[in-house]
Amino acid sequence: MTETPLLKHTEVLRQRLVLAGAAVADVGCGDGGLVRVLARGGAWAIGIDPGPQQLARARAAERAADEVYLCALGEALPLPAACLDALIYFNALHHVPVEVQDAALEEAARVVRPGGLVYVQEPLAEGDYFELVRPIEDETEVRARAYDALKTAAGGRLRETEEFHYRAPLRVKSVEAFLSGLVAVDPARRPAVEAAETSLRQGFLAAAEQRDGAFWFEIPSRLNLLRRH
Repeated sequence: MTETPLLKHTEVLRQRLVLAGAAVADVGCGDGGLVRVLARGGAWAIGIDPGPQQLARARAAERAADEVYLCALGEALPLPAACLDALIYFNALHHVPVEVQDAALEEAARVVRPGGLVYVQEPLAEGDYFELVRPIEDETEVRARAYDALKTAAGGRLRETEEFHYRAPLRVKSVEAFLSGLVAVDPARRPAVEAAETSLRQGFLAAAEQRDGAFWFEIPSRLNLLRRH
């Protein structure tokens, strides 16, 4: 079996999206890291997230250009129809509640212009990092359901143009950064993370590759690219 290529997420994205002059939204933007990448690439970038704490971090970061942030759910985007050239779900669609994933992709189709793109990157439920985090929250089922929702959406107003598998390098500064990151993604994880801190630390140090003053993982990833009819 041919090994999937090792590529940075941003490299994969820039190969497929024209950013200069484009209107692009990142739904589930978290602390706005990708939004700032989009803005630096010349896009009019919108970050959307349902979490006020995450948005506070995004707004507190140094601005890249004229990016803006909105607090909203993926299934109820505060945007007019056909206003975007591309909409991105970056490691985020499986965080949308399963019962509204179909509605969230319908909203994506609504706000993207005809011919525009819906770009969905998801981590696969496999690999060392997934197994490390699995005792805290096993996302096997929600990731599978997100993939099912994508395939359903491809039969509606969206047409799938590509499915691409690759491995993405993940750099983690320290064990503490790993632990705090688990909680930042979902504050409800805090009690489980605190209870399992010793085993998480040990597992992290055993699984990560140490180089260049940091810890590294390779994340099996999948891109599904859909075009609006």
